[in-house]
Amino acid sequence: MSAAPSLPTFAGVVPPVATPLLPDGTIDHTSLERLVERLIDEGVSGLFALGSTGETAYFTDDQRVELLTTIVRAAAGRVPIIAGAIELTAPRIIATARRLVDAGAQAIVTTAPLYTLNSVTEVAEHFRMIAAAIDVPLWAYDVPVRVHSKLGIDMLVQLGTEGVIHGVKDSSGDDVSFRRLIAANVAAGRPLQLLTGHELVVDAMALAGADGVVPGFANVEAEGYVRLWDAAANGDWNAARTEQERINRLFDIVFQPSGLSGDATGVGAFKAAMHARGIIDHPTMAVTVQSLDADTVARIRSILSEQGILPVSVA
Repeated sequence: MSAAPSLPTFAGVVPPVATPLLPDGTIDHTSLERLVERLIDEGVSGLFALGSTGETAYFTDDQRVELLTTIVRAAAGRVPIIAGAIELTAPRIIATARRLVDAGAQAIVTTAPLYTLNSVTEVAEHFRMIAAAIDVPLWAYDVPVRVHSKLGIDMLVQLGTEGVIHGVKDSSGDDVSFRRLIAANVAAGRPLQLLTGHELVVDAMALAGADGVVPGFANVEAEGYVRLWDAAANGDWNAARTEQERINRLFDIVFQPSGLSGDATGVGAFKAAMHARGIIDHPTMAVTVQSLDADTVARIRSILSEQGILPVSVA
């Protein structure tokens, strides 16, 4: 009998891949391929496709498959890929997830139900139903700012113990809760892999026992996060802290826009910086999302220049 295939491991630096767009709003596949190549060249250990930084909510299912197909082709098997199947309820998530698996996703990540009003018991059944319907590992995405409900520690560990979910991508920003989840996971025998999306405190989360990070800013510069994570893995906490502080100075780009939506502010700052560095050809935002004004873009470029990451050579 042949051995069962090993499950993909998502640990270390797993960036949420941004979605470059052409001025007419269609997908810029050339820039997307270049972005994936740069992320892999800079040492990331996996890719998170179709997350919040990827603006997935603004795309149709056909566009999501199109995006993932390009990411998979560009990655060429060098790193594992987890894809977000973000939809209202389990039946719709299952339909989307199956298409993404067919397109090459090696794992699926999804949230609690959207729009609906569910109990903890119902949310747990939501994840069980999805896991039973797909042939790859399922991850839970804890992002209450978008879903408006927090995934409970006890439920997550129970689902992990059952083998329903294989990991959690925590974008709650609640570091006390995440620290408690890490402890509960250890006490249960580590059924879950745990990734933090809180990219300004990665050194602290590594020290607490996180398995990795999903940093949106890695689209602008991934190698700093790789250096940080490697230093933490080697127990060099001074080096990890120093790198975190350097990243945080660069992350000031996110605080330059004002009066805009959360999507326009965060992803807009990333795209402006990626464009300034030559990583993508256009800083176009998804349909209906406002672009940054020229003064804001100039301040972002100034921060990048002051920190010595302009210009950048692009293959």
